[in-house]
Amino acid sequence: MPVDSPVKQNEVLEAYAGLEGRGLIAAFARDFKGRVALLSSFGAESSVLLHMVSEVDKHIPVIFLDTLKLFPETLAYRDRLVRELGLRDVRVVQPNVLDIEMEDPAGTLHLSNPDRCCAIRKTLPMDKAFKGFDVMISGRKRFHGATRADLRFISFDESRIKIEPLAAFSALDLQTYMVQRALPSHPLKLAGYHSIGCSPAACTAKGGSAENPREGRWMGQEKTECGIHFTANGKIIRTAARGEPERMREAAVA
Repeated sequence: MPVDSPVKQNEVLEAYAGLEGRGLIAAFARDFKGRVALLSSFGAESSVLLHMVSEVDKHIPVIFLDTLKLFPETLAYRDRLVRELGLRDVRVVQPNVLDIEMEDPAGTLHLSNPDRCCAIRKTLPMDKAFKGFDVMISGRKRFHGATRADLRFISFDESRIKIEPLAAFSALDLQTYMVQRALPSHPLKLAGYHSIGCSPAACTAKGGSAENPREGRWMGQEKTECGIHFTANGKIIRTAARGEPERMREAAVA
């Protein structure tokens, strides 16, 4: 059900205006029953959105991208949250074996071409996993800054609607939500990681803060996004290298 015209998009925006958090999830789960899925990394802040989804409907599919380069702590955290929240439909998606054999046989592509590494380990598997779904639930927040600073609760691409229930949440909102509901923290967050992706140091390093959690991702590089979050033309949005004056540019996935 592509919402591919401004008229249809405006109708969607008007129908769900003013909703966020669990209310936004519940409305789309009701109106797009069976066609909504959550994309989750089971990372440092993931428990909040997963908890909201579990309260709406424990059977909403949760798509988990296992890049084959994740921290073992992330896999253990995933298993714990699935168990404690009672999630009933967690789908583990991995890269195509042939893509890895052809383009990253040594497992070092992230050092020479991190965008392509993300493409074969995240973007391509995600695109395949979301076929048949009209709505993607994502956990991005505006306080993460960079390309996320102007994040909207609802956005569109050529094939689906993306909703961001936590767009307006602050670091304090997340912490308060977790404490009030006794949600467990990711083990690596307790070790100083504020945003957690793949395990190579070039991808995820200790650092950042509650207010700027993504400072430890691709540290020292221009790269700030993995590419799974779409733009209008399907390209990765990138920002200036950290410490440089803010400017925007786009780089196509190789």
